[in-house]
Amino acid sequence: MLNMKSVDTVRLSTNSKFKFKCHKNIDCFTKCCSNIQIMLTPYDIIRLKNRLKLSSGEFLNDHTYVEIEEKSNYPFVFLKMNEDKDRKCSFVTEAGCSIYDDRPANCRYYPIGQASLKKKDDTINELITEEFYFFVKEDHCLGFNEDREWTIGEWRDDQGVDIYDEMNRGWKEILFIRNLPGKDFDEKQQKTFYMASYDVDRLRRFVFESPFLQHFDVDPAKLEKIKTDEIELMKFGVDYIKFVIGMEETLKLKKK
Repeated sequence: MLNMKSVDTVRLSTNSKFKFKCHKNIDCFTKCCSNIQIMLTPYDIIRLKNRLKLSSGEFLNDHTYVEIEEKSNYPFVFLKMNEDKDRKCSFVTEAGCSIYDDRPANCRYYPIGQASLKKKDDTINELITEEFYFFVKEDHCLGFNEDREWTIGEWRDDQGVDIYDEMNRGWKEILFIRNLPGKDFDEKQQKTFYMASYDVDRLRRFVFESPFLQHFDVDPAKLEKIKTDEIELMKFGVDYIKFVIGMEETLKLKKK
């Protein structure tokens, strides 16, 4: 989670310019990797568990913890920090991040924050998603004193966040739903959200080894894809969540 005191409230676009550089010779190197909550997205977990050659269940058990958001009752997954006075990320070494090529989206964006909101577009009379950016300026960070100039768009390209945003866009749509009509987000829905969002290996077993396919009519071509393609399985998990919480009729029940 961000320390809100460090968040600049000015909204930025991809054309906004700033100066920043992080490198091994800067005095604050890796300080941003301590005493922080790093929330993980479904795509983050796929990248990380494959990097570490773990199942999703093993990765979640060994490297994450869960917090239930009070407003929505959604279970969110965070990366565990070391249990020392600095609470440093366990993947950080003196040389830097040991999983750098597969680091989470929040780490890639830093020192930029990204946010999304729903607003009505009067020209088409529909709700649209607006994405914007902001600076995260923490006292320990000296990167803003460097001379390297970027636009937000250039920073996004350099840090490789496009694929992360694309993969997580459908999941983030669910996060806009804070209060389900007429009912709370109950324990069963929480468990479904957790499995379908984060535990792709268990989700695959659920689809193919439980009575799931006795109840849902899933296109055979899609089934073949989700057997072996984790990205397709992740997207299927998003569809399943949307169905379970009544957000969209993304799946078809079999006719009795």
